[in-house]
Amino acid sequence: MKGYSACIDMLFVPETADVAQRIHLAKAAGMDAVEFWLWSNKDLNAIEDALGQTGLALAGIVAEPFAELTRTSDHNRFLDGLAQSLAVAQRLGTKVMIAQAGPLLDGVSRESQHDALVEAMARSADVLKGSGVQLALEPLNTLVDHAGYFLHSTAEGLDIVEAVNRPEIALLYDLYHSMVMGEVPQDVLAGRVERIAHIHVADHPGRNQPGTGGLPLAPTLDWLAANGYAGYIGLEFKPTGETAVALDETRAELGR
Repeated sequence: MKGYSACIDMLFVPETADVAQRIHLAKAAGMDAVEFWLWSNKDLNAIEDALGQTGLALAGIVAEPFAELTRTSDHNRFLDGLAQSLAVAQRLGTKVMIAQAGPLLDGVSRESQHDALVEAMARSADVLKGSGVQLALEPLNTLVDHAGYFLHSTAEGLDIVEAVNRPEIALLYDLYHSMVMGEVPQDVLAGRVERIAHIHVADHPGRNQPGTGGLPLAPTLDWLAANGYAGYIGLEFKPTGETAVALDETRAELGR
């Protein structure tokens, strides 16, 4: 694995409101990369400067705008924004953008919404073709954090990625979301780890740093590495106290 990526929309937030300064704090805390959610609400010049000054990689950003990709009538709006997000990704040097699936729609069959997601990802692949940037579709848990979200199954997310079967489209695998849904990572990812572009970790309950809950995060990361995952470990959790202390606890808990 490449090392740790700090999500600066969740980490170093108590320490400073300055997003670019969080990149410097991540460097001081021994991180290998950073990532963040929306780019449209940030000072990209300051972020670009901070990345250059620290030498940290940018592991990922969210592909804007958030859209109801389960609804085909919202696809064009997303694809227009995807082209702009791609320009930002290329400017800042990240190879991964994250896509949210959208809500479970009333009055529309689940099969139709699944097919709409396949179509959205296929059209997205055309936008990204030749860029070297991947769009990673993210399943989320619907039991604690994202009630009403369509894509709560890792297996279904992988089925969508495989139906598109383009190198530009992959999966974001969040160990927290997956295990909150009761999934066993070694079962739902068996034979398909190569479809994962990025991973996130947090513990449960609380969505705090590893070691504060009961999820088997360290052995799962070991299994992912042994089965070919070579990307960053995205730290997307709410620190229970000072971020630097939470990161030290994370390294001790995960043993890497």
